[in-house]
Amino acid sequence: MKVTTMAEMMMSGETPEVLFWVGCAGSFDQRAQKITKAFATILQKVGVKFAILGKEEACTGDPARRAGNEFLFQMMAYQNIQILNGYGIKKIVTTCPHCFNTLKNEYPELGGTYDVIHHTTFLQELIDQGKIKLKEGGTYKGKKISYHDSCYLGRSNNIYEAPRKVLEALEGELIEMKRCRSNGLCCGAGGAQMFKEDEPGDKRINIERADEALETGASIIASACPFCNTMMTDGVKNREKEGSVAVLDIAEMIAESIE
Repeated sequence: MKVTTMAEMMMSGETPEVLFWVGCAGSFDQRAQKITKAFATILQKVGVKFAILGKEEACTGDPARRAGNEFLFQMMAYQNIQILNGYGIKKIVTTCPHCFNTLKNEYPELGGTYDVIHHTTFLQELIDQGKIKLKEGGTYKGKKISYHDSCYLGRSNNIYEAPRKVLEALEGELIEMKRCRSNGLCCGAGGAQMFKEDEPGDKRINIERADEALETGASIIASACPFCNTMMTDGVKNREKEGSVAVLDIAEMIAESIE
């Protein structure tokens, strides 16, 4: 894929409508790279002028701060803020709720104030504006879909409707888990838990959550976060249901259904 970097765009004297913040998972995790490609494909198809930082993008520092290393967080944040401010970035879209939450809520106190949008909200806006046109009777029409609320999207930023509205546009049948929205259960990867060993207990939290999703009878578990995607996929595999239940990011579903 040919995706323009900010450096290339500045050299040709152009500015993007939006900067796509890819994030560590979206850059390096093989599964999450598919989400990145799907979202970039959508942006290219609908003609949104966007750029990425490429090699200039570093981790937002979210895992460092969550794990208690404030010094490392501030070092990483300042480095990113200098680059973003240097390019005069105003608007950022990201496919990761962890990056979204950190850029939106934690960078302003360090001098980085931007209009930060999560990709589900951005996709909903593009659908509402008629820029994303979906195929009639697409892949997901009538399919049972259960959406898992990411903690950093839901409880931290009160975004519950956008992802559901995007899924409704796919004409699937949305079935809620018994714990959803503000009462949703964390998949277990938030707060830097993704990178550490389990706490003592008798059941892994991601398996508990995957069980709740499987109970709905849905054939697709939709997520809007690369970490949630990993945890839910592991849970589905643990229950040996990967043949009948797919774990997909909302961007992948839209990319597959776009005209």
